[in-house]
Amino acid sequence: MGRMHRQDQPRRARERASGFTLTEVLLVVALIAVVGGLGGGMYVGTYKRLLVERTAREFFLMARYARIMAISQQRPYDLVLNQENKGFALATTEVNPTSGQTEKTVVKDLYCRPVEFEGEVRFEDVRITAPSGNQTGETSPEQKIAFLPNGSAQSAVVQIGDGTIHYTMVVVAATGKASLYDGVAAEAKTASVDLDLQQE
Repeated sequence: MGRMHRQDQPRRARERASGFTLTEVLLVVALIAVVGGLGGGMYVGTYKRLLVERTAREFFLMARYARIMAISQQRPYDLVLNQENKGFALATTEVNPTSGQTEKTVVKDLYCRPVEFEGEVRFEDVRITAPSGNQTGETSPEQKIAFLPNGSAQSAVVQIGDGTIHYTMVVVAATGKASLYDGVAAEAKTASVDLDLQQE
């Protein structure tokens, strides 16, 4: 009987070392599911932030390009905000060589293309000062920020976001320069330039 007991011990030890219990397997599967769920949630949040940030940066770069083109081409360029199609584009007026008529054309070149929003990204707050000096707070299907050949532009504050993540672009009227801020329009720094003070 003593000999039988000694032979059983190594066999039992081998059985324990060779596999996992059902409880251990279920615990590992549950841990993988929890870690995977956390990672997926973080990925979705990061993706949404990158989507809003990329769109806001494209909007900002298009505003800068509009100013440069208006000055170099000596004609107005309009940054058109289309809220129905959820996007924006750069437009200008050019003379059609065949008809001789002045036509509005959308700019499509190596540096500038129309942009359509992806996901939940949209214009959340649009405040553009009309040439008369009155602020247009109404949400019409299409609004525009005009950049003029003398380097000035319409004053504008435009907030882009998806409901939780927000970026705001501010255009200063006197210089036509645009600035991009992380946050809502109410917190953006809207600078005004006094040209009389700068000359002194």
